[in-house]
Amino acid sequence: MATMRAARLNITDRTLEVTDVPRPVPGRGQVLVRVRAAGVCLSDVHLIDGALSPLHLEGDTVTLGHEVSGVVEELGPEVLDVRAGDRVALQAGEHDRHGRVLTRGVDYDGGWAEYALAGEDTLVPIPDELSFEQAAIIPDAVSTPWAAVTATGDVRPAEAVAVWGVGGLGAHAVQLLRLAGAAPIIAADPDEHARARALEFGADVALDSTAADFLTRIGQLTHGRGLDAAFDFAGVPVVREQAVQVLGEHGRLVLVGLTDKPLEVRDGTRFSYLRQQILGHYGSEAEHVVQLVDLVRAGRLEFSRSISGTFSLEEAPKAVEQLEQRIGSPVRLVLQP
Repeated sequence: MATMRAARLNITDRTLEVTDVPRPVPGRGQVLVRVRAAGVCLSDVHLIDGALSPLHLEGDTVTLGHEVSGVVEELGPEVLDVRAGDRVALQAGEHDRHGRVLTRGVDYDGGWAEYALAGEDTLVPIPDELSFEQAAIIPDAVSTPWAAVTATGDVRPAEAVAVWGVGGLGAHAVQLLRLAGAAPIIAADPDEHARARALEFGADVALDSTAADFLTRIGQLTHGRGLDAAFDFAGVPVVREQAVQVLGEHGRLVLVGLTDKPLEVRDGTRFSYLRQQILGHYGSEAEHVVQLVDLVRAGRLEFSRSISGTFSLEEAPKAVEQLEQRIGSPVRLVLQP
């Protein structure tokens, strides 16, 4: 039996090991993809540290990695529109036969491996000019903020917006808000490196969210009208409290960062009078990944600044440690199996 290397997480004891496993064989409607790049996400870190757990995983171990790109290696039966050699990105999840949404690298084996299985309907063709490293991070690292901006937040041109937390997702949110025509775009982060990055990615202003005059500055930048849309990518209660205070009329607070802490609206009368909204957001739809690839193909977007470092598959634990400790304030680290 042919084998391959894969970074496997044992959910029982949360140990990550790069080991030999059987090379998968594509079934009906599936293809085998030779993985060329796989993103390292904070969700992966949280799976390893126990903050997140799979909902639908069969068994105790899983190959991590939900941000994946590569080349089609082998076709299973009844694959119609794909050829060996096609360059593809993989959607971050798919539906099972029961209609449940499963996440790649969480509920079933992902792309921290030399090869990955994928349903034909989860493949997104990528152009030759899009590198595998950049293509890999589009599902999730880019598509999640894109969906938050365009679908959940419904941001329109010239709307005043702010992004709290300019890490892997928040930095892309800034870039995508500029593409959508938002103005001004205010980035908020206590880390000076993150603020500098926000300006590089297209923020008009980058503020320290712990500064005493932080909320006053937002009022000044919006000429007293407040924010049309606020995006919390930090998942921190104080961020949400700040955002609610500076929302304008019909303002939307979009919650992207995850936390199990409660959210308190201290002035419910004001909130209702201004007809404000708090909107939860999670992930993206298949169409958002396709849209982003089309925008790259059209020359509207590129993500070379987003790749903060590359690692071999054997170095997966090192990449996880670097992201967990935020060494170098990375946007996205990528494995190259």
